[in-house]
Amino acid sequence: MTRWWQDEHFKLGLRDMVSVAPGMAAWGLMTGVATANSGLSGIEVMLLTVLVYAGSSQLAALPLIAAGAPLWVVLVTAFCVNLRFVVFSAHLRNYMMDLPLGMRLFRGYATADLSYMLVIRRWPQAAADAAGRQAQRNFLAGTSLLGWLSWVGANLLGVAFSSSIPMNWGLGFAGTMALVGILCALTTNPLRVVSLLVAGAVAVATMALPLRLNILVGIAVAVSVCLFLERWLPPAPSDEEGA
Repeated sequence: MTRWWQDEHFKLGLRDMVSVAPGMAAWGLMTGVATANSGLSGIEVMLLTVLVYAGSSQLAALPLIAAGAPLWVVLVTAFCVNLRFVVFSAHLRNYMMDLPLGMRLFRGYATADLSYMLVIRRWPQAAADAAGRQAQRNFLAGTSLLGWLSWVGANLLGVAFSSSIPMNWGLGFAGTMALVGILCALTTNPLRVVSLLVAGAVAVATMALPLRLNILVGIAVAVSVCLFLERWLPPAPSDEEGA
């Protein structure tokens, strides 16, 4: 019996993630530097780096922690910034339905934005049979593993060498631009282009909302618009079908 790490779909996931891992690493490096310079203790920095595994919420929480904001404010801010993962998990539910609860929770922790995007680019919907879903999960495991190693490894490097890496190097901008390029490469059909434009426009238009709620509003509006448009647009073929 082939082990999951020997499966061709797992190796395919690793190969797909190779092209986007540098962007995650650049962002992770900058986040590690910011975390190390936030005034937290060494143990707190390590726990935040490894356990949170979410750069946007980590960066949103750091100024609040440094300013001595109440814990509930920090938690609510991080929660709001990470609400996009509710959408991701709802979509991935059918891919993971065969797994026990503990494994589903672990997969949820390990799945980041880019690993999610890569798997749905190939398979917009879960396979109807158990073997097909296992192949999809093996692919996601490959993307998640390399993504986690790239993010956490670069984050820890940023922490270790924070005193030698000036923040004015613009590493955050470099990481953001890398992710923008990756995101544009993933917009492979008209519906995805619409979702990208709608989410971005709404998030910018509502930037004045507190607690980064503009991100949540942008996601909600983009999902609503695309669900409405999906009735009139033909379904996009998966990458494997188009091969």
